Amino acid sequence: MNTTLEHPTYNYKVVRQFAIMTVVWGIIGMTLGVIIASELVWPQLNLGLPWTSFGRLRPLHTNAVIFAFGGSALMGTSYYVVQRTCQTRLFSDKLAAFTFWGWQAVIVAAVVSLPLGYTTTKEYAELEWPINILIAVVWVTYAAVFLMTIKQRKTSHIYVANWFYAAFILTIAVLHIVNNAAIPVTPMYSTSIYAGAVDAMVQWWYGHNAVGFFLTAGFLGMMYYFVPKQAERPVYSYRLSIVHFWALIMVYMWAGPHHLHYTALPNWTQSLGMVLSIILLAPSWGGMINGMMTLSGAWHKLRTDPILRFLVVALSFYGMSTFEGPMMAVKTVNALSHYTDWTIGHVHAGALGWVAMITIGSMYHLIPRLFGRVQMHSVNLIAVHFWLATIGTVLYIASMWVNGIMQGLMWRAINPDGTLMYTFVEAVEASAPGYFVRLIGGLFWVTGMLIMAYNVYMTVKRREAVSEQPAPQAA
Repeated sequence: MNTTLEHPTYNYKVVRQFAIMTVVWGIIGMTLGVIIASELVWPQLNLGLPWTSFGRLRPLHTNAVIFAFGGSALMGTSYYVVQRTCQTRLFSDKLAAFTFWGWQAVIVAAVVSLPLGYTTTKEYAELEWPINILIAVVWVTYAAVFLMTIKQRKTSHIYVANWFYAAFILTIAVLHIVNNAAIPVTPMYSTSIYAGAVDAMVQWWYGHNAVGFFLTAGFLGMMYYFVPKQAERPVYSYRLSIVHFWALIMVYMWAGPHHLHYTALPNWTQSLGMVLSIILLAPSWGGMINGMMTLSGAWHKLRTDPILRFLVVALSFYGMSTFEGPMMAVKTVNALSHYTDWTIGHVHAGALGWVAMITIGSMYHLIPRLFGRVQMHSVNLIAVHFWLATIGTVLYIASMWVNGIMQGLMWRAINPDGTLMYTFVEAVEASAPGYFVRLIGGLFWVTGMLIMAYNVYMTVKRREAVSEQPAPQAA
């Protein structure tokens, strides 16, 4: 990279690397999602091969979108935000570089191992023990770089975005190490040290908090920096942001049992998880309202600023999905929704509507600044991307909501004599139109990501062309 891009105080090189890979992994992860969505519409597309079957590509899709796309975005933006708000360079350039290359190595290992069938079968924790060790090493290094950068800050205050980033980093380290504790059997096979219902409880303590801290707390750190910056307004209520932080991290930790309603888990544990999930609505909406109200006096900017639209619509989906989640945790609702496509719709309301949109908005804000530009190559293309992403998300989640409620009702419909009214296959056949609409929504998203990649490429290319021109001679 041209040396003129190097900031005299901050380490932007590693931020640029993570930013570019965020776009790359976003395209790869979402393309995988479209492929497996296509397989549910046309099953023969798996070509009869084990490596391209839905069961192997699906965990690759989730890992690529959550940990490759989302992880790269979180690591890159956290390195940027902590330097800017603490007014100091990253603690160690070499360790920061190690976290980048180490994290990319983790993702490549996932790309190789998951299609080959190496899996622990644990949701969001499918990678086998050698890769898990590498993840732990990279993550602990990441924590050291981030926290030591805060320690050597030039400001007395620690901005709230760094609180959320720090909580996400520390909690994910604990979750990953505890949940993946296993006894190696072969170089690519291990057995968990937990058994039965305990194993399930530990897994969903990890699984829901991967949502709660990786996909929520980390991205709230992103929100608390990039929304005020793009709106050019201070955070609506800094006091509310602190209350939001402590309430969220203290309650989220205990919501995992709602994934295990009507299972062998003790009934009191299920009920406790349900109650705490409902309580979780308050801090979640506190953060959403704080982000929305930050735009007070700046709503007119939405007419001309598609980046701000990404950020605001992300907050809207955050509010919606954090209302839907506690509702689905209620046992009577869960009896209808569990194991249906409604859950898939809920996950993607958060993953596409909240996580991907806040990430894309933040990247559009960040990338020109990293490459010495005033703005992205084309603001109009950002607007096109926004509408593709918004329409794609609505198509996706609406089709899955309809499918899910229909499936739940069909599964428990009974005849007067007590026999089932529908077979499982009939429910699958009835779901086919929804799967096709979901595929269309996914294609909208991938198209938008390809437009983003072109926009980013042209932004970087133009900056390099400007840098390579000879300096004007003095008269």
